[in-house]
Amino acid sequence: MTETVSSGAAVPRHTDPADLGVLEAADLLRAGRLSAVELTDACLRRIETRNGGPPTSDGAPDAINAWARLYPEMARQQASLADQRRVTEGDATPLLCGVPIGLKDLYGVAGTPVTASSRLIEGEVADDDSTVWERLREQGMVLLGHTHTHEFAAGGTTDQVGNPWALHLIAGGSSGGSAAALAARMTPAALGSDTCGSLRIPSTCCGTCAIKPTHGRLPVDGIVPLAPSLDHAGPMARTVADCAALLAAMAAAGPAVTPLMPPPAAIDGPPVSARSGGRPLAGVTIALTDRTQGITMVDAVGRGLEEAAHTCERLGARIVELPAPWTFEWDDLSCVLLTEVWAYHQGFADRHDRYRPAIAEFVEAARNFTDAQAYLAAQARRADGTAIWEDWFRQNGVDLVLEPTLPILPYERGPGYDRGHAGGAGDPLIELTALWDMTGMPVAALPVTWNVGVSLIGPRGQEAPLIQTAIDLQEHALGIPGDPAGRSAS
Repeated sequence: MTETVSSGAAVPRHTDPADLGVLEAADLLRAGRLSAVELTDACLRRIETRNGGPPTSDGAPDAINAWARLYPEMARQQASLADQRRVTEGDATPLLCGVPIGLKDLYGVAGTPVTASSRLIEGEVADDDSTVWERLREQGMVLLGHTHTHEFAAGGTTDQVGNPWALHLIAGGSSGGSAAALAARMTPAALGSDTCGSLRIPSTCCGTCAIKPTHGRLPVDGIVPLAPSLDHAGPMARTVADCAALLAAMAAAGPAVTPLMPPPAAIDGPPVSARSGGRPLAGVTIALTDRTQGITMVDAVGRGLEEAAHTCERLGARIVELPAPWTFEWDDLSCVLLTEVWAYHQGFADRHDRYRPAIAEFVEAARNFTDAQAYLAAQARRADGTAIWEDWFRQNGVDLVLEPTLPILPYERGPGYDRGHAGGAGDPLIELTALWDMTGMPVAALPVTWNVGVSLIGPRGQEAPLIQTAIDLQEHALGIPGDPAGRSAS
């Protein structure tokens, strides 16, 4: 059942406000049919019933444990202020005012702890808001709490978090808490970060969506770093359209300036609704590349990619098959990543025993990466490869690339923090995702099923057409997975 609200959109009539998406909630808030306090209370109740108990550092086999910390009193105060703001500002109230959100436990929030889900910096309190959270706070968003990350964002499993569809499986990482909170419908919106795939991996494992914008589109000031020249802040939600609304607010005050790449041009849009008609993708050329050849890909993923490609074609897109023009050397990724990791983590040498074992191993490896000439050479090859891809898009008339986000399905959680699980070359979780961090190109990740996802990739700065295509594909065809609480996953 649906109802039409002030924006003219058809909004499902949910029995519980916690089930609302970002744009659905924003429409009802603007129409006066829901208050921010009511919505926030509904999300807090949902967290209480579905998280599996209060937040813990290590989680439990029978708990989702998506949250590192919750701030119910702060959230209710912010919600009350949002309701007052709607009264005083009327139609001028920002779209996202009163919409709840969870922040990955890397984002600084003034006066609250930020721990990167690590005992190493447990108890440290942020002096200032991270730039991206400051922008959303000024829009009137309501902070529910910090969500768990794989410790220091240095892994793809986030084992302290259970997958809401099947608690024995990984939720993915490193933004695993954000994806799990979204899938379990504890929040309509969340933020994550992406260095080698950390927005897209958990979104695919949990059946949610994410946008990794062009590198530099969003400032990373005030976010605990992993590797700044690879780090991307980004929005997460249950639909691409909801992610786009978040991205618009996050990017509104302008991009970051980095020493390695020029800032991307301003976003035209981005769009937040699907185009009408039976062939909304007419005129769009989408490439399938040979990047999946030579890797092990499970049958369900292959079928998901085939379904997405056929659907794009049915919606009017031209599908072409072309060889990928360039890929990075894993040694170059290691050089860039670990040099920057050590630049930050060398300050914790006296607390090394507080890392989880896999992260201790990761930091120990990073100690060996201090060669400036090797680092600069790797960055130069990275820049050359990015230019090759940009030329490839132009010369072949390609608008977007379509590929699986992960070649595998979510696997058993548990050993992800053990030594020997630090990731790297050959890790299937980053086998397809890491290239787009090395090139800094924007990616929209969306589900085909709750455990299979696809990614659309565009040239740097082309978020708007990328997002429009992803919205059209999701809303006209692929849809979104349901509520895991109403399904028994195996």
